[in-house]
Amino acid sequence: MPEILFLAHRAPWPPDRGDRVRSWHLLDALMRLAPVHVAALCDTEYDAAQAQAKLGPLCASIKLKVRRRSRPVAMLDALARNEPASAAMFRSAALARHIDGLTQGTQITHIVGFSSQMGQYIPPPSRFAGRVVMDFVDVDSAKFAAYADTDTNGPMRWIHKREARLLAAHEAKLSQRADASLFVSEAEAALFRARCGLGTDQIHALENGIDTVRFDPEGDFAPLPHQGGPLLVFTGQMDYRPNIDAVRWFAHNVLPLIRAAAPGARFAIVGRAPTAPVHALAALPGVMVTGEVPDVRPWLAAAAVVVAPLLLARGVQNKLLEAMAMARPVVASPAAAEGVDAEPGGQALIVADGASAMADAVRALLADTRHAAALGSAARQRMIDRYGWDARLAPLPALLGLTR
Repeated sequence: MPEILFLAHRAPWPPDRGDRVRSWHLLDALMRLAPVHVAALCDTEYDAAQAQAKLGPLCASIKLKVRRRSRPVAMLDALARNEPASAAMFRSAALARHIDGLTQGTQITHIVGFSSQMGQYIPPPSRFAGRVVMDFVDVDSAKFAAYADTDTNGPMRWIHKREARLLAAHEAKLSQRADASLFVSEAEAALFRARCGLGTDQIHALENGIDTVRFDPEGDFAPLPHQGGPLLVFTGQMDYRPNIDAVRWFAHNVLPLIRAAAPGARFAIVGRAPTAPVHALAALPGVMVTGEVPDVRPWLAAAAVVVAPLLLARGVQNKLLEAMAMARPVVASPAAAEGVDAEPGGQALIVADGASAMADAVRALLADTRHAAALGSAARQRMIDRYGWDARLAPLPALLGLTR
């Protein structure tokens, strides 16, 4: 009887941010194939309690450890070990001991690691001979290389260049250890193949999906009260640098162009943990910063347009899939839209490159509500036809060698 060990850098519950959305659905699919043991880290005690309550009854066993390491301590450790800080941030001696104990027995036949940070916990072949699958999700080293290219701060540029170099080596080593390596889009998989030299037999795209029952404009959620002019909405984790850069750029460079033609237009930045620079945007005309909300669906449903002005993005943006499933017209930057297989010709998603093009696209949708509604309807249909989770994760049994 196969048994699976699932390793995650954040416990896969609740599915309320991009990484946990994917890890939860991946775990759910794994539990349909075999008993699953979960070993994961948590950001807070509250996160751990939520995950334990939900996952404990579902899993063969579960071990959760709250991360205690500060960023400076992790960085010093990474420097001493000549390793990426991404790995040091998610190191737990207690979790490592637990995993070693599980894999020394005979019950674990498969290991699935979610994110490169968890690769450090996978035993070498001499200690574990079962099948190993690594879900990298994105090519994280490429993200840090992009940070280095755009940083004007000398020390931060050096830190990001170092992280990109060491993380790329870490990713390559993990891919050699794994029987299969997964990425969230074919673009990410192709980039990694070119970097590591492995082929399509080892490097695979396993795309994200969307729960079109939950994300349904006719779903059971309380609508927002109407509060004025047309609402433009951005959703995301607001202590994540690409999201921070995106909303700052949009608020300063795009929103004024939109409000010149539509003075009542408002821009809502919806997401947990907004940083001080994000909070500061609320002082600009027409900008509101909500912080964490109990349910993002009312905000999406109220949006005249959902915007995704990411300057740097990797893989598939769940924020786009959610907005499109909610039948909202979406205007996205080329970087944000890259991983989404939308219908050609702008029938389900508008891609706009640059501040003027994005402002023009949003203004046109605000002026033509019939076209905006048609775009939203086409977007939802595309999500139903193309992005159901069952269809997206259908290759998983074969990748694990668990087909009947």
